[in-house]
Amino acid sequence: MSAFKTTLTGYARYRGREGQISFLLHRITGLGVLLFLTIHILDTATVYFFPSLYAHAIDIYRTTLFGVGEMGLIFCVIFHGVNGLRIAFADWFPNMKLWRITTERKSVLFTLAISVVLWLPTVGVMGFNILKHNYGLFGG
Repeated sequence: MSAFKTTLTGYARYRGREGQISFLLHRITGLGVLLFLTIHILDTATVYFFPSLYAHAIDIYRTTLFGVGEMGLIFCVIFHGVNGLRIAFADWFPNMKLWRITTERKSVLFTLAISVVLWLPTVGVMGFNILKHNYGLFGG
């Protein structure tokens, strides 16, 4: 447990700016996707053994809270994928020296910008559907 505490305090104290933010976001988004996949596998497995439990789970997933969480999940998937491509690209082409501080700062901001641009249309569509189906707006 002390190693875990040391790791967390090290993350909190280190001031690596964009590199540290990218590192932490990559880990957090990966854990978010893993949590979703675990829950998804478990609730889908109930469809055969406990159909009523599966129907109840689907009703819970249609709530506003889970809709907002799903929007967060979409960001996790997009950022984790785009950042993974950035890391792979930097590793595949070591002669381009993409791990320099100035280059990495720009690439992290570029990665975050691409992720947000890809995420915003999804938020618009999902937010519209939440407002329509959960609150009856827009003719729902």
